[in-house]
Amino acid sequence: MTSAPTAPLTVLVGRPRYEGANIRTWIGFKHFIYLVEEAVLQWLRERGPGARDLFHEFGLGVEIVDCSVQLPAVLEVDDEVRVEVTGESAGRLTVRMTVARDDREQVVLRGKVRVALVVEPAATASAPAPAHLADLVVPTLGAAATVARPDHRPIRPGETVADVLTPVGSRSFLWSWRAPYFYCHFSDRVQHSGYVRALEEVVDRFLAARGISVGRLVRERAWIPVVSRARVRMVEAARMEEDVHTVLTVTDVLRGVMFDARMDCYVRRGERLVHTATASILHGYAISAGPNAGDLAEFDDEVLRALAGGVA
Repeated sequence: MTSAPTAPLTVLVGRPRYEGANIRTWIGFKHFIYLVEEAVLQWLRERGPGARDLFHEFGLGVEIVDCSVQLPAVLEVDDEVRVEVTGESAGRLTVRMTVARDDREQVVLRGKVRVALVVEPAATASAPAPAHLADLVVPTLGAAATVARPDHRPIRPGETVADVLTPVGSRSFLWSWRAPYFYCHFSDRVQHSGYVRALEEVVDRFLAARGISVGRLVRERAWIPVVSRARVRMVEAARMEEDVHTVLTVTDVLRGVMFDARMDCYVRRGERLVHTATASILHGYAISAGPNAGDLAEFDDEVLRALAGGVA
């Protein structure tokens, strides 16, 4: 009996960046995703060509268009991580991240990633894509979106962005930000990690606006943020220096210890709001001090009322 062929494996060994150690020595969720991105780029390099050569020789921009992660265990600043990427095509990759802890291997991330190669008008070369990557080539970022029905919205005369995205009675939270060049790729558009940063920031701003800021809960209750899963998907390109209108909506509270939220991003073009990204996050708190240290914190009435302001 012959065994099934093993999927090609890429292994990246590294450590999370010190920037991510914001509460004690635990690493925030976006730095898990940064490590995933590094491993996916290594997957491409090993199969050739890498992101640099794809741009300069073939006129193609590497973009992560969909990344979904589950985070079953914590990651700390000095942890050495092993990131494994498997898959025949960058259109559907599986990622597994582990650390050595207490003389055993512990899984800290499981994920799925999709990559696209976007035709870049700013590139000076346009040779045909390598055959093994040809199925990933798309004319625009929007052509690679995994969102079946983008939520583009019209703006009628006299309406504002807030009128459309957070109408009277809405319990969603709106935050607008200018897309800086350092969140962009290829002199052109916001990259996937830019939206990962936006997801972290809009949650932080939402909690502060509801009176339960991260800083307050750390100081008063020794509660620290915990993210159990997150997914960020690109829908259409948001261009450098456009205003990105970002809406966060709490969609569910689970067992009184976690809340599920959705982020949607838009840019205004004429009388239309173009949906550029969507994301989801499962968020709670761990108790960092006292007899219950390490347990998930149970939401009290104050926290539940604050979150209810964002429940759809």
